[in-house]
Amino acid sequence: MAITNYTDLQSTIADYLARTDLTTQIPLFIQLAENRLRRDLRIRPMLKVVTTSTTAGDPTVGLPNDFLEMRDLHIESSPIQTIVYQNPSNFFRNTKASTADSGAPKFYTVMGSEFQFAPIPDSAYTLKMVYYASPTYLSSTVSSNVFLANSPDLLLYASLGEAEPYLMNDARVATWAQLYDRGVNSLTVSDSAGENPSAPMVISLATR
Repeated sequence: MAITNYTDLQSTIADYLARTDLTTQIPLFIQLAENRLRRDLRIRPMLKVVTTSTTAGDPTVGLPNDFLEMRDLHIESSPIQTIVYQNPSNFFRNTKASTADSGAPKFYTVMGSEFQFAPIPDSAYTLKMVYYASPTYLSSTVSSNVFLANSPDLLLYASLGEAEPYLMNDARVATWAQLYDRGVNSLTVSDSAGENPSAPMVISLATR
């Protein structure tokens, strides 16, 4: 049976487990599987582009609620100004002077649920973020999401992996874990290959 929606996924999990009495538990297995995919998977369909703006005198901007990992952050200007990430330690050590200065942000780090910039923005700068977003959880009102549309097999294997300890069937955990890990690796490689051209890039010179 094809897994095209949340109901299909629940039915398939029940079939694999050969159980009809887990109606209440299966949604939890799926949610735990989605949590695992949020940690393990970074593919292009998870990318999201949003714009926000800084506030003069405020070095912070809140992270999007669905933020998982940044891919690119820059100031929308002409020319575009890239903002470089530094981990918190390097941010405060290497940009010590900048964190006290004001101007167009050049560096950023992530502290808790906020971005912190240096120098401190001296006006409202339009920021464009490209980041990996956390899909909405599947539910009775959300029949599909990025994970189900692009990796239903991984959702299935991860859900079964969460179910077996509950059923005290530890012998099957390794089987589902192996299939899940192989699927994540395969999808990651495939997604990366799809992002890059298979043939060498050629630079053409304009002629009159």
